[in-house]
Amino acid sequence: MAIWTQPARERAQLTCSNIRVEFGDRTVLAGVSMTVSPRSRWGIVGENGRGKSTLLHVLAGTLTPDEGSTQCTGTLALATQELPDHDDRTVGDVIDEQLAATRAAIHRLDEATAALVEESPGSDEEYSAALELVQLLDAWDADRRVDVALAGLGADTDRDHRLSTLSVGQRYRVRLAVLLAAGDDFLLLDEPTNHLDLAALEFLTERLRAFPGGVVVVSHDRALLADVADTILDLDPTHDGLPRTYGNGYGGYREGREAELARWEAEYDQQQSEHTRLARDLSEAQNRLVTSWRPEKGSPKHGRATRAGARTRAVHRRQDELEKHRITAPVPPQRFSMPELPARQGVSLVRAENVTVAQRLPQPVDMTLESGDRLVVTGANGAGKSTLLAVLAGLLEPTDGTVHHARKARVHLLQQESARSLHRRARDVFTEYLANLVTAGRLADGEAAGLASLGLLSSRDANKRIGELSMGQQRRLDLACALAARPHVLLLDEPTNHLSIALVDELTEALQATEAAIVVATHDRQLRRDVAAWPTLELALRSVPA
Repeated sequence: MAIWTQPARERAQLTCSNIRVEFGDRTVLAGVSMTVSPRSRWGIVGENGRGKSTLLHVLAGTLTPDEGSTQCTGTLALATQELPDHDDRTVGDVIDEQLAATRAAIHRLDEATAALVEESPGSDEEYSAALELVQLLDAWDADRRVDVALAGLGADTDRDHRLSTLSVGQRYRVRLAVLLAAGDDFLLLDEPTNHLDLAALEFLTERLRAFPGGVVVVSHDRALLADVADTILDLDPTHDGLPRTYGNGYGGYREGREAELARWEAEYDQQQSEHTRLARDLSEAQNRLVTSWRPEKGSPKHGRATRAGARTRAVHRRQDELEKHRITAPVPPQRFSMPELPARQGVSLVRAENVTVAQRLPQPVDMTLESGDRLVVTGANGAGKSTLLAVLAGLLEPTDGTVHHARKARVHLLQQESARSLHRRARDVFTEYLANLVTAGRLADGEAAGLASLGLLSSRDANKRIGELSMGQQRRLDLACALAARPHVLLLDEPTNHLSIALVDELTEALQATEAAIVVATHDRQLRRDVAAWPTLELALRSVPA
């Protein structure tokens, strides 16, 4: 694919048609087509492994598809998730490399100006062309745009600092800032909200909305999609195996996806029901054929033979009908099913009194949780959100203060990370976890929810070793354990990490309805919006003496 070396602006266009990509014997993308024009905003969504990042590389021309074609009129910039471990360039080097075309255009204009002063032949035409290119690139303002973007994203602004001395987050911010300021026709961004704080997220959102070119963003950040995207390309499974494109932004995607799944489930259920009916009719015909050979005493032989022949033909007809009927609709994807969590009305399930933890939770906390209570814990990194949840769960002793749990109250914390043996099968881990709760008397026999009933892991994935599962699937296992224990109090620490958009939406809806007490600590902006009516506890950082 040929990509222009200078912007095309209003004439810019980026297209791909019927893209197919295979890695070995696995089809990663199939039937993908899209057209990106100036001021269009595309969001690409799907479970991990569905080919989102691969599609960005196809659009950027860094990966040739097995089938299909791509065309680009104009310039583009690609920001991938991966960054080199060792990079001896300085911040200034990265800026100069990205603004190389801008630097060259200004240098060309300087030379053309000198030639014009000397009245060299053809200098008028060269000066006009050079000036037009500088104006097209807005070259004189390029460095200022970079400085603004670096500051807006909270990136290192010292151009002499080497990237190797910066954190991964800082290196990512530097690269993203330079791409935002470079002035290409198209921005292709892979999970751009990683490593960004709230202020940087707001700056990025504003810049993407104001960007005059086209934007294609791969993201699990529902707030970014809701704020920026006008078109959503969904790479998750469909009944015909082809991707779906939804207009009207994130809201249109949610409505369209739900309607698509409902049609798929209805078609599958109808085909299953018809198959069951035909199988039942065949069984009944076979039973009638068997009993026809034992007619009542006194029946004439001719009548018996006539009935037997008719019933034999009926069996063959039912067999033909059953064989002709095929279930063509594939099995629909699982839907999350929240188990009924118990309530104990009029009981203080958890009570914290003046709780602090040295160096980790400086702000004293007092709270009481009863069934049906809702609470969002907020605060900057380091304010002690995860620490507070661990204390409430009884996993961490406070330095000062006390925590009381009601007798037989089940309190479960979904932590951000879990330490599980990568060699054990997911199903075995789940079963053993619940068995330990029953043995310890914390859960009654038969009270636990079954793994299959939750709709979080397929039977195939449940039989895999944990090390073979993706981060999202491991997170689903953690959530399954938390819910299957049927807690009275459910504490959730960044619950949307690594989960698919569809599952997060389903989980959020379920959390609103359960009778258990729910406490959520999250930076997820869309989740914060969804639970905006919940009470909030904001934790403050330790104040530093002057």
